[in-house]
Amino acid sequence: MHADKSLADKSLKVLIVCTGNICRSPTAEALLRHHLSLAGLDRQVEVDSAGTDGYHVGEAPSGEAVTCAAARGYDLSGLRARQLASKDFDDFDLILAMDRHHLRQLEHRRPKGAACRLALFLSVLPEAGEVQDPYYGGRADYEHMLEVVEGAVPAWIEAFKRDCLPSDDRRS
Repeated sequence: MHADKSLADKSLKVLIVCTGNICRSPTAEALLRHHLSLAGLDRQVEVDSAGTDGYHVGEAPSGEAVTCAAARGYDLSGLRARQLASKDFDDFDLILAMDRHHLRQLEHRRPKGAACRLALFLSVLPEAGEVQDPYYGGRADYEHMLEVVEGAVPAWIEAFKRDCLPSDDRRS
């Protein structure tokens, strides 16, 4: 997904990765952006998303993902899929994988010397599971995916405040 603001004032750059960048990662991107804005951190943290594969480059998020998110007040409509690029490992500080398969792909693709950290999106939660792919499922699968992502977002906001931002950027 593409960022829509000037990024010159960002102190942390986060990329969220799934397979095609039309379900899980754009949902997480939109939710993180929304909650970062509410927390007053949208000027300090940039969030983007990408897919490990180029199946859907240029496409909008899936209709079910857009509908489910909109029902909860989140807007995915301006996002477009893009594929993970080698430069992402240099451009981003933290790359979050939606499942263990994506994490292994990221570890394999990360160039030697790249300083970005890699983690599972759900690693901030005690149960640290995976965000299941709803693509071949129905509405209930998309709702479940959205609930799982929503559950992790507040923990990421707190982690960003605590660990990633300079102390003068922290907000209560």
